[in-house]
Amino acid sequence: MEEHASTIEPRTLYMDLLKKSLTFYIWGEPIQPVYLWNYRSRSARLPIALMMRWLAKRGIYLFTRQEFDAEKRAQGRDHPAMAHTMIGLRRLENIQYCVEEVLARGVPGDLIETGVWRGGATIFMRGILAAHGVTDRTVWAADSFEGLPMPDPTKYPADLGDKHYMLSHLAVSLEDVKRNFARYGLLDEQVRFLKGWFKDTLPSAPIDSLSVLRLDGDMYESTMDALLHLYPKLSPGGYVIIDDYGYSESCRKAVNDYRAEHGINDEMREIDWSGIYWMRG
Repeated sequence: MEEHASTIEPRTLYMDLLKKSLTFYIWGEPIQPVYLWNYRSRSARLPIALMMRWLAKRGIYLFTRQEFDAEKRAQGRDHPAMAHTMIGLRRLENIQYCVEEVLARGVPGDLIETGVWRGGATIFMRGILAAHGVTDRTVWAADSFEGLPMPDPTKYPADLGDKHYMLSHLAVSLEDVKRNFARYGLLDEQVRFLKGWFKDTLPSAPIDSLSVLRLDGDMYESTMDALLHLYPKLSPGGYVIIDDYGYSESCRKAVNDYRAEHGINDEMREIDWSGIYWMRG
């Protein structure tokens, strides 16, 4: 028997509504963006990529109609046209678990995501703090707000051939992300933005300590930069979340290399087909 809404705690209702709104799970999306990888012919990709970049700079995007798949959206297995996050309900639920755990146990530190896209995960972090009346922690949103960097295979061989930098839909401006925060009433002094490539912004980021560190950088370089400069600031008992561990071989290698080099043996736990997390012991 389903629980009646009047018997559910308002905070629980708010968190559920926020998750389903950020993913557009409530409404569904009858359209799907047209991406470069829809075209199998390599000879066609470059001119198509250039055309799509030209159109995107003018606010024009290509879409195709399709049936909304609720389970794919829950697992973050599709590519939203309008949603403010592409990580799905399962990984949002993991963020909620980690943040509420550090709050309950009094683990000190701020919250950060490196690689925010349209801002959905960081909006959700701020929403959790608001729902719990927490006013002494900051949510940090670190991103170039220009997409992903071109690979540097000389320094990071694992990124050889990486094409993320060509995907124009991953470039979401800082102004657009701020507008998304404002739409949920969550843009305030407890949200701070770090704009630029991670190698430039993270080493000098004015962050004293972290309780939740969420990485969504896809590439070896982006993942390693975040771990090198932010993991030492993660409080014992805090959580590190890796969004792309199951999806990206180069991200997975960066995580495994960092853990091996620093003797980290904390148990990694699976969130879904892509995400993993562990608690710093």
